[in-house]
Amino acid sequence: MNPLSPPLLQVDGVTLDYVSGARVVRATHRVSFELHAGERLVLLGPSGCGKSTLLKAIAGFIAPREGRILLDGVAVRGPGPDRLVVFQEFDQLPPWKTVLANVMFPLLATAMLPKAAARERALQVLGQVGLADFAKAYPHTLSGGMKQRVAIARALAMQPRVLLMDEPFAALDALTRRNMQQELLALADASGLTLLFVTHSIEEALVLGDRIALLSPHPGRLRAELNAHDFGLHSVGSVAFQAQAQRIHSLLFDDEAVAA
Repeated sequence: MNPLSPPLLQVDGVTLDYVSGARVVRATHRVSFELHAGERLVLLGPSGCGKSTLLKAIAGFIAPREGRILLDGVAVRGPGPDRLVVFQEFDQLPPWKTVLANVMFPLLATAMLPKAAARERALQVLGQVGLADFAKAYPHTLSGGMKQRVAIARALAMQPRVLLMDEPFAALDALTRRNMQQELLALADASGLTLLFVTHSIEEALVLGDRIALLSPHPGRLRAELNAHDFGLHSVGSVAFQAQAQRIHSLLFDDEAVAA
């Protein structure tokens, strides 16, 4: 990552609304941040602060009411293979397709690669996520963590400019979640992955992020940006880690601390 280079992704004053019954609800209000190539940025905030809605807008599924979203300086107008989302739900894999077929599917559906090349790339990314031996398995035979690895492999096979992850480990048990965090960090380091990750876990944000963008409770506003380069799996439980976690908690939930 070169902080002096132009940002890969720009979110500029983005306000997002959605319809709930007969009401129009404001999800975010004039949120701005930038993401550089090879960087890991975490959107952190309480439930209902618009994190997932913002991710959907960046993916191109929702148009901003106000502001703009730019990728390489070009306005995002809709979904595209340059921005792919990995969701929390485990049942995002067609159950009638093998693991290999699931990873190959978007490559073939978009005509990005012919079948032989798609198979080769799918096997390569399955190896990266540690599932090469499960290429012929079906999703119902996999654990939750393995299904998430397949979903990540499927996204990585498309070689997106930005990988968008919406609380993908939230439903996993603590040990599997920690293992998935470790695997994601290894993948990011090996591939130079550009990652925008949504979570409501302060610890997860510190472990995974190069930077953390804090969103206020509903409607989401950018409350602060923090550098998290010094933290990771190696520092969980340290005095410095716990102190930074407490500071983030105060910034998120203590208005008096914010004013100070």
